[in-house]
Amino acid sequence: MAPMLERVASSREFWRTAAEPLDPARVADVITSQIGMWLPLDGWAVYADEWTAPPRLLASTGLAGSALDVTRDVAHRVLHSGGQDILAPAPLAGGGWVLGLPLDARGRTRAVVVGLDRSTRDDRVSLPATARRALVQGLELLSLSLDTALRIERAEALSVTDDLTQLYNSRFLSQVLRRETKRSTRSRRPLSLLFLDLDGFKDVNDTYGHLAGSRALAEAADLLRESARESDIVVRFGGDEFAIVLPDTDVAGARLVADRVHERFAQHLFLESEGAAVRLSVSIGVAALPVSAGTAEGLIQAADEAMYWVKTRGKDGIHVAGTRTSRRDGG
Repeated sequence: MAPMLERVASSREFWRTAAEPLDPARVADVITSQIGMWLPLDGWAVYADEWTAPPRLLASTGLAGSALDVTRDVAHRVLHSGGQDILAPAPLAGGGWVLGLPLDARGRTRAVVVGLDRSTRDDRVSLPATARRALVQGLELLSLSLDTALRIERAEALSVTDDLTQLYNSRFLSQVLRRETKRSTRSRRPLSLLFLDLDGFKDVNDTYGHLAGSRALAEAADLLRESARESDIVVRFGGDEFAIVLPDTDVAGARLVADRVHERFAQHLFLESEGAAVRLSVSIGVAALPVSAGTAEGLIQAADEAMYWVKTRGKDGIHVAGTRTSRRDGG
């Protein structure tokens, strides 16, 4: 026990150096590395409080599968216990122990570090309260750094997130398209963009009111999330206009995604929870790099013009930039 406490006490200056990075994953990596040196259990993990969702894994070492599930559960228990540390048997085949320590900062527990020992020997993890406090105090500076990093991450997410739909906003679209365009040009991998507009949305506002219109937009956002793939980036461009960025996707692949979106909108009844049954079709423009444009700005313009091509020819369809037919025309 004494050697462990000495190792913790001697590392304070190390924390002043290590606390500089402000990326949550990097700070969490340092935490798992250092606490593993102080108390060498079989594995360590750091989790962040996601408020309404399960704790988010930031970093781990020596853990996988069911072991990670156990540590996530302990992190959840620590976060919902008011920040109390936990030392308990691990519900794993062969036994073991699990230790959860709150990473307090600014009077709140926003993250947890969890250690797992599969050994049946109690002495490795049966730590007295003084030792647990020493570990938490040794992590004090990094806990503060991690809290700051999480706050910055959240602020950045809010600055590029649409309040109503929780999709990315137009500011983020510009950022991600510039990044993806550079990557596409460098790697010679395709990049596509869908631009979408809800047909008849003004009638929803006029008939049911703006509150119902907002709910319809939120439903539309959910449909787009369900239609997109994991690698796709869904954006609310503004009003009733949306966009989907499709990395590593050529025109044919983008057309498949557009078809899926179009079909889901055709099958969906909006505002059923409000006692209404509204149908909204969607006009979709498709553009791809490098066939439709050579820059991020050009890609947005090409997809936007393709969308308006559909709007001016009866709406409710899909058009690929540079072609002369839409989905409804048989193209």
